[in-house]
Amino acid sequence: MPTPLKPLIQALPKTELHVHLEGTLEPELSFALARKNGIELPYATPEELLKAYDFHDLPSFLAIYYRAMNVLQTEEDFYALTWAYLTKAREQNIVYAELFFDPQAHTSRGVSFESVIQGIRRAQERAAVELGVETQLILCFLRDLSAESAMATLREALPYRQWLVGVGLDSDEKHNPPSKFAQVFARARAEGLKLTMHCDVNQLDTLVHIGQVLDEIRVDRIDHGVNSLEDPVLCDKIAERGLGLTVCPVSNRFCVQDLTATHLRRMLQLGMRATVNSDDPAYFRAYVNENFIALAEDGGLTKDEIVQLVRNGFEVAWIDATRRQDYLRQVDEVLSRVST
Repeated sequence: MPTPLKPLIQALPKTELHVHLEGTLEPELSFALARKNGIELPYATPEELLKAYDFHDLPSFLAIYYRAMNVLQTEEDFYALTWAYLTKAREQNIVYAELFFDPQAHTSRGVSFESVIQGIRRAQERAAVELGVETQLILCFLRDLSAESAMATLREALPYRQWLVGVGLDSDEKHNPPSKFAQVFARARAEGLKLTMHCDVNQLDTLVHIGQVLDEIRVDRIDHGVNSLEDPVLCDKIAERGLGLTVCPVSNRFCVQDLTATHLRRMLQLGMRATVNSDDPAYFRAYVNENFIALAEDGGLTKDEIVQLVRNGFEVAWIDATRRQDYLRQVDEVLSRVST
């Protein structure tokens, strides 16, 4: 049943703290870049490509995800990718976003780090001026590669340090615990970068991994982290430290067959700073608004719960207090004039 909260969801200014730029590659752009770069795709139309998005867990998703990146070859391609997402973000009334990117997935194919980050940066700068969308960039390491590869990537990124707000850890979690990258993240923190790590839903040794990100890595935020609810000690630590949890409901529905709406409600009840994000929206066919709408329509979340999740996004964003209060005032202004 359509939710009466939809107009409010669409009108509220929002954050996006867990979105992989490579996961915003829409089929139409994929075909356009393939034509430009002389790459033959095994599909006749974007619609056929979309039908090939057949995944039910993290490994089956990643297999499709990394194969699709081959169309990204030049600085202009990364600019086009980022600009397309930020245009969509503006339509969704996202006013602030922290963008993940996976340089190793590109440098391993012969694309230069410089091409990747400069293309992204150009789109960020344009979006700030023309769209009014503020963004910061988070470099993610691929956890199924070696710690040595991650450290080499961090060193390659340091000349662009002023363009980065933090580092993260993503890709296949199985047999790749956070502790594997302890030295890399310690170096990143020494360079003044914020730290976040994926703790994907229902993974092997997930509670051990969440414990490691809290006690060994001492992250500033956790991506996903839904399984922390299985351990009251972990929940208490997360709440006491005020750490954000970047939950991705529609992504979860694809990968673990659960929207995790009840988990989000429980996090709010426990004082945990859960947020709502799109993860890889081109693949899961849902950007931020669609995630919130699904939570209201299918998950039964209330107006107060939706608004708290929106507020949490600004509360845990890596911005200064002045910017935070300005964004929260914008939320209050919308609440004062949009009825539900």
